[in-house]
Amino acid sequence: MFTRFRLRDYDFKLVLMVLALAIIGIMAIGSAEPSLQTRQLAGVVAGAVMMIIISFFNYTWIIKLNWLMYVLNLALLLSVTLVGDEGHLGAQRWLEIGGLRFQPSETAKILLILFFAQFIMKYREKLNTVRIIGSCILLVAVPWYLVFDQPDFSTSIVLIVIFCVIMFAGGISWKVVAGVLVIAIPAVALLISLAMQPDSEILKGFQQNRIMAFFKPEEFKDAEAYQQLNSVTAIASGQLDGKGYKNNEITSVKNGNFISEAQTDFIFAVIGEEFGFRGSVVVIVLIFGIALECISVARRAKDLAGAIIASGMGGLVAFQGFLNIGVATFILPNTGLTLPFVSYGLTSLMSLFMGMGFVLNIRLQAKRQNRGD
Repeated sequence: MFTRFRLRDYDFKLVLMVLALAIIGIMAIGSAEPSLQTRQLAGVVAGAVMMIIISFFNYTWIIKLNWLMYVLNLALLLSVTLVGDEGHLGAQRWLEIGGLRFQPSETAKILLILFFAQFIMKYREKLNTVRIIGSCILLVAVPWYLVFDQPDFSTSIVLIVIFCVIMFAGGISWKVVAGVLVIAIPAVALLISLAMQPDSEILKGFQQNRIMAFFKPEEFKDAEAYQQLNSVTAIASGQLDGKGYKNNEITSVKNGNFISEAQTDFIFAVIGEEFGFRGSVVVIVLIFGIALECISVARRAKDLAGAIIASGMGGLVAFQGFLNIGVATFILPNTGLTLPFVSYGLTSLMSLFMGMGFVLNIRLQAKRQNRGD
């Protein structure tokens, strides 16, 4: 399980970007909700330690337990359905085991990436057959439905994107991709149309209202669009350099409590207001810098499983980051997703750090001839 690695092969650039983003998150949370800053700091320290430890475990040994991971994932998601805690808007997403309260839908992202890395590598020669593609769809459909039914529409979208990235990295044929798009695009358009009907049961009422608020913000300015409109105001008010960290200006949207849960879904609004355009750009560059570094590691991976894990993590960070920032700037409907490594949420934070630990190990075992050694 342990292998001798060379320190020169360690991806310090990725570690520095992840830690820089996490430190920005600690600062922003300290301003948005000071009582949570210490817990976030502890989460970052624990996550960083876990990331370093995992980075020295040979991932090829760990993913051999892929079916155990899959069963564990289903067990946790089913437990949420049966005995989970009901939270905001009636969503049942939390599970408490032995005093530890966490969100299994967050760990599901990482566990599915690890599971499919081994599964696809095992059947890589048959990936483009109907049987294997069908098996992959069925295997992702079960946990996806359990997440969707919580209800957690935003995370279910992220799972679909992760699955697409995994299949693409696994080597699925372009012909299959084109065929799926021809069917999927009109099917999704039809599904959205049906979901937005007044008597539809596809989406919950609050989910429909969030989508409608995006298209008709003036009608929902005192309800579903309230937070997003205030988020845009906060970001715009920061201008180039921001109002300053933990400022006490009475014109501050954050200080006026016009954004609820600013430490999670709308942490980017806090960053935009206090650190301005420059601070916002730093966060965006770090998010996509981490994603691009993961893709770079995937291209150098010694095997297909490593490429899938690194690509999956890169896709997760990039897409979830895009969704969160898109919501905060009102270019997307409100989804309720956190900003990777920045928002408060220990389950998400620890899961992401663990995922990055696997990426670091993949980099340590990368093909040396591709690095000019």
